Amino acid sequence: MQSFRAVLLLFAVIALPVSAQGYPVKTIRIISPFPAGGPADAMLRPLAQKMTEGLKVQCIVDNRPGANGIIGTELAVRSPPDGYTLVVGSTSSLPMNAAIYPKLPFDPLRDLAPISAFGYSVQMLTVHPSLPVGTVKDFIALARARPGEISVASPGIGSAPHFALEMFSAMTGTKVLHVPYKGGGPALAEQLAGQVIAYFGSMQSAMPQIQAKRLRALGVAALKRSPAAPDIPTIAESGVPGFEVGGVFGLLAPAKTPREIIVRLNAEIVRVVALPEFSGGLKAVGTDPMGTTPEEFADIIRNDMPKWAKVARDANIRAE
Repeated sequence: MQSFRAVLLLFAVIALPVSAQGYPVKTIRIISPFPAGGPADAMLRPLAQKMTEGLKVQCIVDNRPGANGIIGTELAVRSPPDGYTLVVGSTSSLPMNAAIYPKLPFDPLRDLAPISAFGYSVQMLTVHPSLPVGTVKDFIALARARPGEISVASPGIGSAPHFALEMFSAMTGTKVLHVPYKGGGPALAEQLAGQVIAYFGSMQSAMPQIQAKRLRALGVAALKRSPAAPDIPTIAESGVPGFEVGGVFGLLAPAKTPREIIVRLNAEIVRVVALPEFSGGLKAVGTDPMGTTPEEFADIIRNDMPKWAKVARDANIRAE
């Protein structure tokens, strides 16, 4: 019996590297826990296309939106840890959700294996052209004069735009009407239609609409101006010092995915991020491309947990 177990153990040790070396051999599903058409999609689909070319297998995007990313992320967590199901993770779907939901159906640190970040999306305050304001200071003055009347969209409770809105209100002493939608795409569409007046959306989604004069940009939620829009001031320099809200996006696998597969996928993502056609497309709309090691991405998530938990407490952000 002892020798038989030893033989089984030997085969198990040999089999894992061989399996990893042959990876991938079939379609890789990348779950996007956000609606199609939003900022995550705009980054993910070009990434998946380039990964398909590099890995020589189809990488398909599977949108599974709901509950600010919780539904799709849980689906990935419960998938086999074989490298054929990945998930997009973001600041809002992981650290921010953990900050406002006391009982998530998964642990962002325990149940997922970070692979690499691929982009950092900055938030931007925009308004419908019908609103008679041209600066952040104008917006603050109007919001103070009309408390609870100015409607501000978000992709949902606990999303990065929602955090931005609540932080802005707390730091400026203003009160607005929060209107949550089921994703960034629907929120932006309603703003363009004039159903909501303001939105802390991603620069990536906002820039084409600003250039077409369908929206007016008031400020960027960063500490320095974006090279993609150097004429647009930061909210921090416009009377709200220290105001900064953005979102890191990256790919993760279910926990216990073999290390060799994580390393293979990491190398592919870093390769794609370095491609001028991919990184240039992101930079053009104010998104910073970023490739990280699995450990660096894990550190980003881990360090963001207490940061956004404090923001949630200070700004009284709660799941509803």
